Amino acid sequence: MTSRRLSTVLAAIAAVTMLPPPGATACLGCHPAKPSVTTPVVPLFGQSAENIVAKLRAFRNGEQPYTVMDRIAKGIGEDEAQAIAGYFARGETK
Repeated sequence: MTSRRLSTVLAAIAAVTMLPPPGATACLGCHPAKPSVTTPVVPLFGQSAENIVAKLRAFRNGEQPYTVMDRIAKGIGEDEAQAIAGYFARGETK
């Protein structure tokens, strides 16, 4: 099974089981788990999936450099970005 196919399968399983997709929990090391938390790091929960994916693409492409996100985003593929963005957009905190 290819890496891309595996990523797609894992994202589909995560969506059905309500588990965070691969990579999503790593985001919570910096981004707050609740939108009500006051922090200089932008909360991801509650943002639209389209916005999160667009930001990841901008970081990945160097269009929006930031402390570490430009380097982190380079390790997140498009399928993984879509799955992570969908998870945070749904606002799940399990």
